[in-house]
Amino acid sequence: MKIAVVGATGLVGTKMLEILEERGFPVSTLIPVASEKSKGKSIFYKNKEYKVVTASEAIAMQPAIALFSAGGDTSLEWAPKFAEAGCTVIDNSSAWRMKEGIPLVVPEINASSLKPSDKIIANPNCSTIQMVLALAPIHKQLGIKRIVVSTYQSVTGTGVKAVNQLMNERNGLAVEDKAYAHTIDLNVIPQIDVFLDNDYTKEEMKMVNETRKILNDQNIQITSTTVRIPVMGGHSESVNVETLQSFEIGQIKSLMENQAGVKIKDNPAKQEYPMPIDAHNNDWVWVGRIRKDFSQANTFNAWIVSDNLRKGAATNAVQIAEFLIQNNLI
Repeated sequence: MKIAVVGATGLVGTKMLEILEERGFPVSTLIPVASEKSKGKSIFYKNKEYKVVTASEAIAMQPAIALFSAGGDTSLEWAPKFAEAGCTVIDNSSAWRMKEGIPLVVPEINASSLKPSDKIIANPNCSTIQMVLALAPIHKQLGIKRIVVSTYQSVTGTGVKAVNQLMNERNGLAVEDKAYAHTIDLNVIPQIDVFLDNDYTKEEMKMVNETRKILNDQNIQITSTTVRIPVMGGHSESVNVETLQSFEIGQIKSLMENQAGVKIKDNPAKQEYPMPIDAHNNDWVWVGRIRKDFSQANTFNAWIVSDNLRKGAATNAVQIAEFLIQNNLI
């Protein structure tokens, strides 16, 4: 099983390598791929040294699966070339997510729809993954009419440059190459990605469009505000959900608790609720602060936290690859 990791030297690519090893993925040959300037660099996987190669060199090595985490432009250029060579691409960028005919997959929700002919598979946005995983059983049982979500997202979602900016600011050092236009340490930036014509950001509209596609329901009304905060370890979300049917709050908790990949931490009397520090370095989607919205019928609030580099990116991609192998789809 030859596996290529495209973008192997980046934050998510490095995490993909870590998770492939951690989960005992059946890699016979690892093919680490990066840009021309990184060619020849050493990557260590299972205590063995591998040299980074270019995308064209990787294609010639005929990988069965390529995990892409190298940005949208790279994915648009190279994913079709890998696919044409018979490789199944699992892409972590936003390039293919909303393309018609390209599956957008959270394995616990909709992997069963995958077919052998799906040669490019899109990995959803990190914020979308954790929200839909927690809400999918609610939608299946009660129907979701509307979601209002505000996110509180880790700097790791931007990348190494953002982590460096935060830590340099925190240590009083000059920041030569900024990831953000504003100071991030001891601050909150209510903008993730660029603004669109409707004054929502690209990240906010990703959550709207991707949620509808994954849950296969274009009628869900969704509005989103995405915010960058000076933490590492995971993304947090405050969600307000209106359902089509009435419910008891115990039913909501039970539905979430029985969803694979979700863990409830919700005991207000003991000040127990999930935080990024709980999510860091594990694959759970944590949910707490589950309570009825007393201002409106058929509505509840919840707080959702997950490690954005793991379940929000690398782990979800590896789980897709595992599903493909287990179901003889490659």
